[in-house]
Amino acid sequence: MLGPAKDRDLDRPVLVSLEALVPADHFYRHLQAALDLSFVREWVTANYAPSGRPSIDPVVFFKLQLLLFFENMRSERQLIETASLHLAHRWYLGYALDEPLPDHSSLTRIRGRLGLPLFRRFFEHIVELCQDAGLVWGKEILADATKVPGNAAKESLVPRLKEVIDGHLVALFGEQEARVEGESWDVLEHCTLAPDRPLSPNRERRSHRKVSRTDADASPMVMRDGRTVLGYHTHYLVDGGRARIILHCLVTPSDIMENQPFVDQFRRTLFRYQLRPRRVIADTTYGTAANIRAIEAQDIRMYTPLPDREKSSPYFPPSAFAYDADRDVNVCPQGATLTPGWVDQRAERVQYHAPTPVCRVCALRARCVPGWRGRLLYRSFAADYLDRVRSYHTTPAFEQAMRKRSVWVEPLFGEAKQWHGLHKLRFRGLRKLNIQGVLIVAG
Repeated sequence: MLGPAKDRDLDRPVLVSLEALVPADHFYRHLQAALDLSFVREWVTANYAPSGRPSIDPVVFFKLQLLLFFENMRSERQLIETASLHLAHRWYLGYALDEPLPDHSSLTRIRGRLGLPLFRRFFEHIVELCQDAGLVWGKEILADATKVPGNAAKESLVPRLKEVIDGHLVALFGEQEARVEGESWDVLEHCTLAPDRPLSPNRERRSHRKVSRTDADASPMVMRDGRTVLGYHTHYLVDGGRARIILHCLVTPSDIMENQPFVDQFRRTLFRYQLRPRRVIADTTYGTAANIRAIEAQDIRMYTPLPDREKSSPYFPPSAFAYDADRDVNVCPQGATLTPGWVDQRAERVQYHAPTPVCRVCALRARCVPGWRGRLLYRSFAADYLDRVRSYHTTPAFEQAMRKRSVWVEPLFGEAKQWHGLHKLRFRGLRKLNIQGVLIVAG
């Protein structure tokens, strides 16, 4: 039969326990039992004055950051509103039903007070807990990066003032060195490369002439769908074990390629967690001579595809020339000798050239060199290491490594973008964005 209309008797007091309202098998009960965050209180002591108004418990602050991750929220205001109404959230934070939660604006101030180094320390401690639990294999490391749009519109780009006034200042004062000679630039500390670092040959960075008024660290990048947005690169180093533990995270402007901070990330990770991997797996972008030399010199195999230059030109490829290490010369298919000449220190390579008179009368000249000059050939300083990496390409282990890369790291980016707030960065500025990055990977 049809029942009576439901009465709205909501203001009567009810004696109820929050402990009893949260199911015994709820996720946040498991998280509370598995992760004891009391260690952060000792870490943050120096960030607070010895007297004054008591602060929010830093353990509660970090629990709120984990709630942001697990609930896929982009706003502290939304976080506090939701946690105030969610019984399991209140239970996890330790707040009773009638107890007000912290104001959302306090979270922003706390984040600024603690700073990036402490959040990195928090993430590294989480990795150490995973290591203690046997979740870190340590024998294999995979590297990759992804594009993430920033919190700034491309319409905010304006010409850099430097471009407008530099000519006038130089005319007045002459050229001066912008940086002190010998001053170092820590990639992991500043989250970017030296701002006045030299450009690659025949290339200009997108951010060289224009800067965003709302986020000066963001730089233009082209997404897969063809859109041009302002954004960043998020770099991951991932353990090759079944748990896929992320060992390092770094957010950089998008005009910094994935391969540029890789060696610094790798060395820091090995030192921090005392790892000794047997191999590194990465895509073609990471296969630079400098990266390969740095990895292979440690007797670690670098599994990365290298560009196939055999088919990129109608002329004889470099492999057609035999290198004689004893004489430091290259010998062409017709037996002519290419001797070393100019040394390109910036590109780390040596130029070898054949005598022009010999090439002019060569029967295979049309298949070897255009124009009237002799054939030029370049050999990298790391040529031996590059040849070693190419020898891996025909092995079953290399094929297996390439298959593993596509299903090991890329899904982590997909999960973070779809469910954990990495589809678009919330903050502005490199240090704040690296805080967001390490909190996501800690979660």
